[in-house]
Amino acid sequence: MGRTRNSGRGQAAAGTVVEEVDGGLARLVPDRDRPRAWTLLIDDAPQSHVDLDDPAHLSFAYQRRFGHVVDTVAPAGRPLQAVHLGGGAFTLARYVAATRPRSTQQVVERDAKLVQLVRRELPVDPRSRIRVRSTDAREGLAKIPDGWAGLVVADVFSGARTPAHLTSTEFLDDVRRALAPGGVYAANLADGPPLAHLRGQIATAAARFAELALIADPAVLRGRRFGNAVLVASDAPLPIAELTRRAASDPHPGRVQHGPELRDFTGGAAPVTDLAAVASPAPPASVFR
Repeated sequence: MGRTRNSGRGQAAAGTVVEEVDGGLARLVPDRDRPRAWTLLIDDAPQSHVDLDDPAHLSFAYQRRFGHVVDTVAPAGRPLQAVHLGGGAFTLARYVAATRPRSTQQVVERDAKLVQLVRRELPVDPRSRIRVRSTDAREGLAKIPDGWAGLVVADVFSGARTPAHLTSTEFLDDVRRALAPGGVYAANLADGPPLAHLRGQIATAAARFAELALIADPAVLRGRRFGNAVLVASDAPLPIAELTRRAASDPHPGRVQHGPELRDFTGGAAPVTDLAAVASPAPPASVFR
């Protein structure tokens, strides 16, 4: 730790770990306010934040929204079986392990070099029961037993875009297969005005799940700026009141849309199939400045 490695693609700040991975140039930047905390960036796009001393700390707003979902899926302390599509620095898996000991989790992260970097520099507690598989998210999901997961989380980005094959009804069919009855699916979606991708993803989820909710910054929902939204889906009723309370009390308050309001938000968008699927839009360069 604390070593600066320069790959020749720009200077690294003191203490930063810089390494080429399959997805681009990875940088682990130390947190000035937390002694053993790090931010992972890939080609300057922030991916994860991890505090090795406090894995229950979630720094990014969208990660806290995932944390709100976890906290409503399983009471604190109750083990959870979870699948994480997209690993980053395993932030949410560490959160689940810290807050719900004895949970069993499967992380699917295609970037094998990134997995090696994270395991070496930000080691996971060997008692945490987090298993990592380096393969494509959809291929890894296909290997999850039927009805195994209480929670499936999708947080997959390649070049800051969600790959097309993870945006379709066919993909969600396999998510449903892997979920236990009453299980919950949560996805990190990124979009900006005119929100066509986000509307299409809500319509796609509505074609496969009975209950939906969307958690996001109000400015994102109004199409005023590019940002993240967390989609929550299940065949069982969702704890809307609790999600709303947690989102509203967050350091970066979010709004929860559901029911008729969320259906209206889609604006008549059609569900996305494999044949029509495209990657999510690339964020404007100003997002990461």
